[in-house]
Amino acid sequence: MADPLDLLEPADRRLARDVLAHDRRALAKAITLLESSRADHRARASAILAALLPRSGGAFRLGVSGAPGAGKSTFIESLGLHLLGLGHRVAVLAVDPTSAISGGSILGDKTRMERLSREEGAFIRPSPSGGLLGGVAHGTREAMLVCEAAGHDVVIVETVGVGQSETAVAGMTDCFALVALPNAGDDLQAIKRGIVELVDVVAVNKCDIDPAAARVAATQIENALAMLRPHEPGWTVPVVAVSALRQQGIDEFWGQCLRFRARLEASGALAAKRRRQALDWMAAIVDHELQARFHAHPAVKREIGALREKVAEGAMTPAAAAAALLAAASV
Repeated sequence: MADPLDLLEPADRRLARDVLAHDRRALAKAITLLESSRADHRARASAILAALLPRSGGAFRLGVSGAPGAGKSTFIESLGLHLLGLGHRVAVLAVDPTSAISGGSILGDKTRMERLSREEGAFIRPSPSGGLLGGVAHGTREAMLVCEAAGHDVVIVETVGVGQSETAVAGMTDCFALVALPNAGDDLQAIKRGIVELVDVVAVNKCDIDPAAARVAATQIENALAMLRPHEPGWTVPVVAVSALRQQGIDEFWGQCLRFRARLEASGALAAKRRRQALDWMAAIVDHELQARFHAHPAVKREIGALREKVAEGAMTPAAAAAALLAAASV
C-alpha cells in the first residue's frame, strides 16, 4: 500500500515529514493552515491531515477548564513540566477568547507558560476562539491530531474559561478536568451544572495559600458532585488539592487521570467514546461549512444588508427575514 504522504504535493509532503520528525516550526505551520479560512489553505490542510491521520490517535487527551483566576495556565505548566520529567512529550492547545468588539485575542499563554515553552519536548499553541461557543477554537480537534502525529503523547486543551456553553472540550478529550480555588466552594453555584456533570477529575489549586480553606472547598465540591448522576458508571470523581506554583499534588492529580483513562480502556468505553467524538466532529464540521456557504452565497450577500435594516427598524420580523434569506440561498 502506498504511503499517504506520497500523494501530497512536494511542499506539503516536506511539511508533513517535518511534522513527523518533531519539527516544532513545521507543526506550528501545519496548525496555521488548519486555522486558515482561505479555501486553498483549507484544501492543503485537509490533504496533510489525511496523510498524518494514520500516525495520530495514540495520545492521552486531557481537557482543562476553570473559572478566571483559578490558575489554569500555571497549573498546566506545572503539569507539563511534571510530564516531561516522566519522559512524555506534551502539547498544549490553549484557546483564548475573541473580543466581540475588536475581534482580537491576546493569545498570551506562551507568556504565562514561559518555562514550559522553552522545553524541547513541549509545544504550546495559543489560538483564538473566534467567538465560537464551546470554549475551543474551530480547528482544535484537527490540531490535536497533528500534535499526536508529531509525537506528542499527551495533548492538553485549555478552554477559554468556564460556563454553560464551554463544555465542548469534554467532547473531544479522554479526561476532563476542572481547576477550582480553595476559597471558592460557594462559587460552584456560579459554575453551570452542565460542566460539573461532565467533569472527571477536580483539582483545587492554590492549596498552599490556605490549606484549611482548600480542605473545606474539596469537601463542598465532593458533596456537590455526589448529588449528580455520574456520567461514567461506577466512577467517583476525585477532588485533589494541588499547588501549581509549588508543584504539590500534581503527581496525585496525574495519577487520577491515568486511573480514569485505564478504567475506560478496560471496559472498552474509551474506544466507544473516541468513535462518538469522531461522529460529533463530523456533524460540527458540516454545520460550520453550511453556515460558511450560506453567508458566502451571492443572493444572501446581496439581500442581508437590507433585511437586517428592516429587522432593526421593526419593519420585519426576524423569522420572516431569516426565511427570506434561506429562500434566497436555495435559489
